[in-house]
Amino acid sequence: MEITIQRLGHKGDGIAEGPILAPLTLPGETVDGDVVDGRMDTPRLLAPSPDRVNAPCPHFRQCGGCALQHASDGFLARWKQQVVETALAAQGLGADIRPIHISPPRSRRRATLAGTRTKKGALVGFHARRSDTIVPITDCHVLHPDLMAVLPTLEQITRLGGSRSATLAFALTRSENGIDCAVTGGKPLEEALRLALPQFIRQFARLTWDGETVFTETPPTQSFGTVTVTPPPGSFLQATPDGEAALVAAMKEAVAGARHVVDLFSGAGTFTFPIAAAAPVHAVEGDRAMIAALDHGTRHATGIKKVTAEQRDLFRRPLMAEDLAPYDAAVIDPPRAGAEAQVRELAASDVARIGFVSCNPVTFARDAKILTDAGYRLDWVQVVDQFRWSPHIELAAAFSRPHM
Repeated sequence: MEITIQRLGHKGDGIAEGPILAPLTLPGETVDGDVVDGRMDTPRLLAPSPDRVNAPCPHFRQCGGCALQHASDGFLARWKQQVVETALAAQGLGADIRPIHISPPRSRRRATLAGTRTKKGALVGFHARRSDTIVPITDCHVLHPDLMAVLPTLEQITRLGGSRSATLAFALTRSENGIDCAVTGGKPLEEALRLALPQFIRQFARLTWDGETVFTETPPTQSFGTVTVTPPPGSFLQATPDGEAALVAAMKEAVAGARHVVDLFSGAGTFTFPIAAAAPVHAVEGDRAMIAALDHGTRHATGIKKVTAEQRDLFRRPLMAEDLAPYDAAVIDPPRAGAEAQVRELAASDVARIGFVSCNPVTFARDAKILTDAGYRLDWVQVVDQFRWSPHIELAAAFSRPHM
């Protein structure tokens, strides 16, 4: 069947009339191939788009880590901006969309790799597209070189603690003191394995196995503003330092001049501590380990305003409008599902300014509609691309009440 690609889907696949999904294609391209269950998994290119480029990575066609290396940077920037604009338009909203901020190649500081034992040794890499097959990688245009440098060690660990019937997951994070490695899915941490793993102590700042710390050579710290924090193993962290800096700058701008700020879904303090350089901040987070890390950082911090911390499930127990009365500004950074319950309480509050970070334009637009219906103005949106060559889209936004 011959088809013409009309648009990209949310996972980066081309979509033709039908709909028919075709990976590794771009709008305007003509391709042919076999269609099974609405997918053309191996399209043959007949008429390429002018936005098509040669993928820089030799693993691109097999590896599932990137979906859009065949598209030019200019096309991807326009497409990600348009995805946000379309999501807002679906809610009847428009906004000042600032130029996209794109993190450089080879700057990703966290990733999860897969490992499995084989007859001859071990395989470590990313999963292939739509498959459990592991594609071993010798080079990566996304990951920081420090993460790539530990691949041989991960292969050794896989031979020690993996099995041919299961897949290990290595959650890697580049810290200021080395690589933090959290392993899951391996053999039980029994005596022989526990005694063998410390041989890798020079390769990692910290190694954990199914949640249990095997060793900590040096605390794997991150700096949030002027404050040093040791996040829990495998915990959320902005994907690139460059992207984090762009989001922090956006949130500081959104709440500039505030006298008292509440940071909702604060994590370990990514936004809390930079904002606390200018104003007191109350940080609220549901994860006990994250809030403990934030609290520890607070107790050892200097040169910031007062920071308080609260563990609270903001999905089940959002801060109510009356709870928000002491604050004249809020920062909110919810998961992909958004934070409808908490946003409704913000909408009912007198908080004058809101800085909003989102990794899902659709749920962001839904939550933005709740705020604007309550009288807030959507002042601007900044798209931040920390995930080059992927369909993942992050954004920062500022809301204000015109009368306050």
